[in-house]
Amino acid sequence: MSADVLRESAPPPPWGRSVRRWLWLTPLLLTMLLPFFWMVAISLAPHAGDSLARALRGPWDLSQYRSLFASAGVGRYLVNSAIVAVAVVALNVITAAMVGYVLGRRRVPGERFWTLGIVATLMVPKQTLMIPLYLVLARFGWLDTYAALILPFAVDAFGIFLVRQYVAALPLEFEEAARVDGASDWRIFRDIALPLLRPVLAVVAIQSFLANWNSFLFPLVFIDSDRMRTLPVGLALLSQSEHSVDWGFLMAGSTIASLPVLAVFVVFQRRILAGMLAGSGK
Repeated sequence: MSADVLRESAPPPPWGRSVRRWLWLTPLLLTMLLPFFWMVAISLAPHAGDSLARALRGPWDLSQYRSLFASAGVGRYLVNSAIVAVAVVALNVITAAMVGYVLGRRRVPGERFWTLGIVATLMVPKQTLMIPLYLVLARFGWLDTYAALILPFAVDAFGIFLVRQYVAALPLEFEEAARVDGASDWRIFRDIALPLLRPVLAVVAIQSFLANWNSFLFPLVFIDSDRMRTLPVGLALLSQSEHSVDWGFLMAGSTIASLPVLAVFVVFQRRILAGMLAGSGK
């Protein structure tokens, strides 16, 4: 076989594959980064309105950020959002670990029914539950409290299903050995199952944080007082006057609010992708 034929049949060098990959990925990446760049540019141009062209012409300064942190309610909004996000994440992790482990390891009455019911709830838009939830919270007197922002979201069907699929793929040998040694079910779950579930529980925590930190509709409906508002709702109300919207102020607040989300995704992106594929082989 000639050298020319060998060169033609040889696979392309790694750098060649990388160049081709970036040639078609770069336009997609730019379309996703454009809204974020637009947001930051308008937050730095106090007189640009919502026009990216005027924002790019400048002048740029940090006056909108100074106005944001000078607002009396922004600190309270940040604290409320942090409290709600941390509480919901903790409850989601606890419930997903316990329920997902039981459905994946134990033969409970109606196991198939419960699993199918959990999957079915993923198909129901959460907005359809807003009015029933409002009525339940009003009956218990929980409107305009932390309970209204935390309890309806303490259990997440997707997290339970994700853990259940992950548990079903784990080997049984460690648990069987512990049971032979006389360990109770609770000790097996605490000392053996939980350490093995750390990767998928990290994914549940990350996804729960991303969803609840940015939640807008339910806090807007369930909360009336300014002291209980979360950051997305508070920013939307602070930036609106009777006849206009202060886009620079709103974009400055949105930039600050997006930083924790971006940091979490950048640090834990591998776990997020791994969690989306957890149990996919079952």
